[in-house]
Parts: sequence; structure tokens; C-alpha cells
Amino acid sequence: MAPRNSGDGVVGDKEAAVCAPASKRPARDRIFETARELFYQHGIRAVGVETIAAEADATKMTLYRNFPSKDELVAEVLREQEREYWAWWEGVTACCCGEPRAQLEAIFDAFETKACNKDVHGCPLSNAAIELHEEGHPAQVVSVNYKKELHRRLTELCRGAGAKDDDLADALMLLMEGSYTARVTLGADGPVRAVARSARALIRYHLDGC
Repeated sequence: MAPRNSGDGVVGDKEAAVCAPASKRPARDRIFETARELFYQHGIRAVGVETIAAEADATKMTLYRNFPSKDELVAEVLREQEREYWAWWEGVTACCCGEPRAQLEAIFDAFETKACNKDVHGCPLSNAAIELHEEGHPAQVVSVNYKKELHRRLTELCRGAGAKDDDLADALMLLMEGSYTARVTLGADGPVRAVARSARALIRYHLDGC
């Protein structure tokens, strides 16, 4: 049988590696991207390292050379998703001239569009926190710290907009978290379509008293 073209350069794959196209992505990138997609589509516990390696056209040995454990691979995937989310946040709020209320409204407008995307299956960091709820698990730590930072940022914007207490930030946090769940259970045509309007209603009630 001809050797499988893994492109990993491990013993037994030397000839295949030499023949592999120069444009083929490094094994680490393939493993990372494959794990990210599989974890989000099927759940973290449902996907084993053997499946990840096979789908990434790599070997289990190569996976462990690049990531010390599956737990660390999960945590690294979540860190990247967190970085992308904050980049999205900064992009959304950048056009609001530093006006906190406008930034809050822009975040929920963009969040509604994002949540209604056909490929969305909830917040990956929330999903991970539910699956991997063991205290001290590397992925759980990433997820919890991300949610704390999200609440901190919402609180900061609400205070900047004139909120007298943290009730508005708490309400918006609950709205955002609940919207992801509603998107998963009731689909893009369900209550998630009202998230931006609901956010504006909460903002008006807390800031304008109406």
C-alpha cells in the first residue's frame, strides 16, 4: 500500500512529504483548523484526537507534538475564538465616535446579524463552558475569563452611557447569552430576530426611563 500523504514529515512519510505540494498548510494549522470546526459542529467531548488527526490528514503523533493534550488544543481553539470576537467588537464600536450608547446599540445590531447567520450554533465559549464544567479545566478557565471580560465591557459602556447602576449591563448580558441559546433551539427565524430591538428597549428604559 502506498504511504498516506500526511505532509507531517514523520517516519514512514518522508517520500510523501517530499512529493507534497509546497502550498500545503503546515500540519499544526491543519490540526488546529480541523479541531476548531469539529468541536463547534459536533461538541468537544464527541470528537477524539484520532478523528481530528485523520480529518486533518495528519497523525496522532504529530498532533501531540504540536499540542501537549486535547485539553490544551481545546483551550487554544477557544483563545483564538476569543481574540476574533474582541476584534469583531472593536470593529463594530470603532465607528461610533466613542459614544457609549451608540456603541451598545451598534454591538447588538451587529450581534443580531451575527447570531442569525446560518452557520451559527451558539457561542463556542459558552458551549465549552457547559461541556467542560470541571473547575480548573484549561478550556473552562478561558471560557469563564472571557465571559467576565464581556460583562466588564458591557458594564463600562453602560456606565459611560449614564446608567446609575449595573442593572442595564446585567440585563444586556442576559439578553446576549439567552439569544445564543434561542438561536440554537428555535432557529434564525425565532426570538433571536428581536435581540437588537430588545436591547434598545432595555437601554431606553434604564437610561431614559421610558
